[in-house]
Amino acid sequence: MGTLHELHDAGQSVWLDFIRRDMLANGELERMVEDGIRGLTSNPTIFQKAIGGSDSYDAAIRSALGVKPDSSPMEIYEGLAIADIQDAADALRGVYDSSAAADGHVSLEVSPYLAADTAGTVAEAHRLWGLVDRPNLMIKVPATPEGIPAIEDLIAAEINVNATLMFSLADYEAVAQAYVRGIRRAENPQRIASVASFFVSRVDNNTDAELDKIGTPAALALRGRAAVANAKLAYERYLEIFEGPEFSDQRARGARPQRVLWASTSTKNPAYPDVLYVEPLVGPNTVNTMPPATVDAYLDHGKADGSALGADMVQAHRDIDALAEVGVDFAAITAALQTDGVEAFSGSFDELLETVTAKMETLS
Repeated sequence: MGTLHELHDAGQSVWLDFIRRDMLANGELERMVEDGIRGLTSNPTIFQKAIGGSDSYDAAIRSALGVKPDSSPMEIYEGLAIADIQDAADALRGVYDSSAAADGHVSLEVSPYLAADTAGTVAEAHRLWGLVDRPNLMIKVPATPEGIPAIEDLIAAEINVNATLMFSLADYEAVAQAYVRGIRRAENPQRIASVASFFVSRVDNNTDAELDKIGTPAALALRGRAAVANAKLAYERYLEIFEGPEFSDQRARGARPQRVLWASTSTKNPAYPDVLYVEPLVGPNTVNTMPPATVDAYLDHGKADGSALGADMVQAHRDIDALAEVGVDFAAITAALQTDGVEAFSGSFDELLETVTAKMETLS
């Protein structure tokens, strides 16, 4: 049986990819922190399921409507989300303080409707940063072409950023360089924390589908290999940028590296091990954000090998190169994944507002 503390000893922090009001109210999150959870991430899908799938928010919705009967669904949602994020940040404040601000962060996403709007993203991030008013908040910004300059501006303004929806090495390079540029502009870089959320399991889902279409023995032998290999190459680039001379001048100013965070780590294909996107990606100065089921799977039978992530780099390069050799356009797959991801989060936000509207109608 593995423990989350073993992962931390191996250099990796585990953040929970989940939030719901009852876990904040009944002390469950505090217990999970004691067990080794060191941060928390949220997104529109998580909030939609939390609000629509329980009655934990009903009293707060009634109260808000009592104060302002003409509240919009967006206003109601935002009030609920901000309260949850504040409570989670408070529960994780001890981790934040004891880790010198390296961990203990809680992520809140800017509206996915702003994914193609740089100025709108920056303004929204500043507004949410002020409303939540917690130093261990991270604002999630998608790594779209319009999101990249927003990430730089927010880092320069000393706002913690979780750069999300990265699927390719090009995505990672753009985000890492935006962080470096932002750090150089920041007056107090030592106050800033950031992660680069690199998505994993979805890469295998879409790549496997293309390999199945090709159907040759060489193609089929590559199923289930692309996502981990892709992540390893992103980590290799992280080491080059942040652990080498390229970032040394900013380290001297007290700036911390932008850690790579493994996102989308639940195994979607039941034929694959349920810790496929955990065990091979354990390495120094990384984060893995896991949904509860993946946390449970790791605790049941996971193993922490701090050398796993840096191992087999040659094979990782071979696996990615082999995709082109069998006829897979991997760049096209990862580009489509980001586009689809933005659309999916926008769709989830639509569903979230519909869920809140339904609750308001029932409870008013």
